[in-house]
This record gives sequence, structure tokens and C-alpha cells, in this order.
Amino acid sequence: MSNSSSRRGDAAQSADRLGSSLKPRHITMISIAGVIGAGLFVGSANAIEKAGPAVLISYAMAGTLVVLVMRMLGEMATADPDTGSFSVYADRALGRWAGFSVGWLYWWFWVLVIPVEATAAAAILTDLIGGAQWIWALAVTIALTVTNLVSVGNYGESEFWFALNHGPRHRGVHHRRNPRHLRADPGFGVSGLHHLWEPDGFMPNGFGAVIAGLLVTMFSFMGTEIVTIAAAESPDPKRGITKAVNSVIWRISLFYLGSIFVVVALMPYDRLDDGSYQSVLEAIGLPGSALIMDLVILTAVASCLNSALYTASRMLYSLGSRRDAPQAVRSLTGNGVPWVAVLASMIVGFLAVIGNYVLPDKIFGYLLATSGAVALFVYLSVSASQLVLGRALRARGERPPVRMWLFPYLTVVVMAFIVGVLVLMAFDDEQREAIGLSVLSAVVIVSIGIVVHRRRRQPDAADPREPVHQGSPGS
Repeated sequence: MSNSSSRRGDAAQSADRLGSSLKPRHITMISIAGVIGAGLFVGSANAIEKAGPAVLISYAMAGTLVVLVMRMLGEMATADPDTGSFSVYADRALGRWAGFSVGWLYWWFWVLVIPVEATAAAAILTDLIGGAQWIWALAVTIALTVTNLVSVGNYGESEFWFALNHGPRHRGVHHRRNPRHLRADPGFGVSGLHHLWEPDGFMPNGFGAVIAGLLVTMFSFMGTEIVTIAAAESPDPKRGITKAVNSVIWRISLFYLGSIFVVVALMPYDRLDDGSYQSVLEAIGLPGSALIMDLVILTAVASCLNSALYTASRMLYSLGSRRDAPQAVRSLTGNGVPWVAVLASMIVGFLAVIGNYVLPDKIFGYLLATSGAVALFVYLSVSASQLVLGRALRARGERPPVRMWLFPYLTVVVMAFIVGVLVLMAFDDEQREAIGLSVLSAVVIVSIGIVVHRRRRQPDAADPREPVHQGSPGS
């Protein structure tokens, strides 16, 4: 057996030891929750402020990129599901250093999501109920950690109800933004779609602002790929992944393009002071609009925090299975939950929560910026891995349930587009710090990965999964 085949077998065995209690409805809702994140509610106003109504182009470009990346990831995941997902595929396609680097960068990204979401949830709960923010942040983090520790089914059930809750609420808000409701308020004065080109035209700040909006919207989509990680813990991962990948187009079209279209069509882009959705609800005159949005955002934040703990722990477990993390993280409960990986991710994440309150804002901002471009690094690794593995699949005549369109040409176009966005970030004043620190963190992690795996190729420090062949049978 080749080294790559050996790695594949080991990774598969490790994945098989995890629980498999996620149901089809869990996978469906996890895929929806990955799209309707807090970034949709919080980040959209910033993007609209930059690009005006032309933010629709920004969302369309970012959404198209995510659809294509999910298509590539879906091809690899349906051919061989694994809880390490794109980190495992980078390992097989590009080398051990790549799987190591992408896995650790992705874990770091989600660990830093924990303090951001815990703090956001704590701020909302403090406003609604009262009490110290740090107590709420601790309570929310512990509650969702317990949920993740009990069983993977508990995580799936939590995400099911979170998504079921903020999905209909989001659609309800969408319904209330119907022009008939807006016309019912004589003080609002809205009719038709004229705000798409008024007061300053469809593209008031030029195409450069559309690109700036693209850089903001790009990171709202991070989390869509979680379904390929979660599906590995379901009885029929290929079916779950296929369904999620095939539905990503309508989910992005409905929840992002559809809702943002209604917002910019029915309100002047320069009047979205309190966030795009809340501004529309207030303009309608809906009683308690601020409370409604607080509850919607709280649900989305809790969902994101739940997913952050789950995703970070599964990626850490996968890294341990490939000997790229301490072996303790492979410890499982009787229900197949990697409890050490869950606790390790929670502890590091909660230390960052404490840092958010203790460290000066600028220092904590630098910490967050180290993962600012990780989404694009992950997308680039998915594209590069699929370019290599896709050719191997086709050479063997295999046809997984999901196949990338126009392979390999569209894959190469996606890679070029991602590199272009990274270059644009370097020239954008608001994104320069994020790209600089993200590249620095990536260089550090990649360097560590190269050194570690170069040493493992030495006969005296061989990877225990890959025996050194020196004249042995089959070498």
C-alpha cells in the first residue's frame, strides 16, 4: 500500500471511531445555520455603506465564489468523507505540511470566533436582562460546551433548533419588508424599487467600493463548509453532503442576495444607521424592532458559537489522528465525542474571551487580525487540493455524487480570483492589517509544518503511521 493510501486508511479509521448520530435533518439545518450567521445581520450594514445598492454585486461575487468552492469541496467529500475535511484533502493532495498548516489555521480561526461570539451574546443578554457581561459570556460558553460534550447528536439537535428559530424569523423579517407593508406607513414614503438608483445612482462610490464591499461580505460566508465536517458523523455522509452542496445556491440566493436586495430597494443606503435589518423594521414602524433584532442576532450568535466549538474540536481531533496534534486530543467518550479536543478548544477560546475584557482593544484587535484572511487561505487550499485530487479521480474513472463544473478550467479561475482578492486586501487600508497579520500567522504555521514533517521523514523520527521502507518486502 502506498503512503497516501496508508494515510487515507488511518484517517478513515479515526473518523469511524467518532459518533454517527447526526440525522439528515441535522445536516440540513447545520448547512442552513452555516449560511445565516451573525455576519449577515451585523456585517451587511457596513458593506452597504461602502458600496451602496451595488453591494448586490459584492454579494453576488462572494456568493458565486462560495458556491464554486463548496462544489469542489463536495466532490472531494463525497468521494471520501472525513471529519478533517479540506485539511485531510490538502494533506493528500499537497503534502503533509499543507494538511498540518490548513488544519491549525482553521482551528485558530474558530477558536478566535468563540470570544467574539461569546462577547456579542453577553452584550445582548446584559442589555436584555442585566448583570455583568463576563458572567454571561462564561455562562453561554459553558452551556454550549456541555451541549458539545454530551453527544454529537446534542450538537446537531442544538443547531437544528437554532437554525429553525432564526431561519423563520429571518424569513418573517423578509416578509414584513414587502412594499405593501412599507406603503402602509405614510411617513415612510416608499414606492417601488427606486432606491436601487436613488439618491446617488446604483454604484454611488464607484467599482472600487464594490470590491471593498466584496472584502467585507466575503467573511460573512465562512461556516458554509462546516457541513462537510459534520456529515462525517452521520450514518450516510455522502447523501448529506450531496444534498447540502446542491442546495447552497438557493440558500445563498434567498438568505443573502434576496434579503439584501429587499433592504437596498426599500431604503436609502445612507439611512441604515442601526444595521440594515433593524433600520428597515424601524422605518416600517414595527413595535419592538430593536428587541426582535436582538433576539434574532442572539440566536445566530449562539448558533455560531455552538458551531465554533464543534468545528474547532473536530479539526483538532483530526489533526491528532494524523499525528499533527498531541495524542490526548483523540480521547473519546462512550458516545464518540472527542472530549479532550472539545475542552482544549473551549479553554483556549475562553482565555481569549478573558483577553477581550482584559487586553487593550488594539492588542485584542491584532489577535483577531491574525485569522482575518483564513477563509481565503482555506478556499485556496480547497481549490488547489481539488485540482490535484480531481485529476486523480477522473484518471481512475470514478464519479462521485458531486462533481466540479468545467474541471479543471473553472478550478483554476477560482484560484486566480482568490489570489486577486488577497492582493486587493493588501492595497485596502481597512484590510491591510488583517492580510498582513494573517499572512504572518500562516508563514509561522507553514514553517512549523515543514520542519515537523521534514524531521518525521528522518529514520530516527519517522511518523508512526508511515514506517520507513529500507529493503523491507513491498518497498
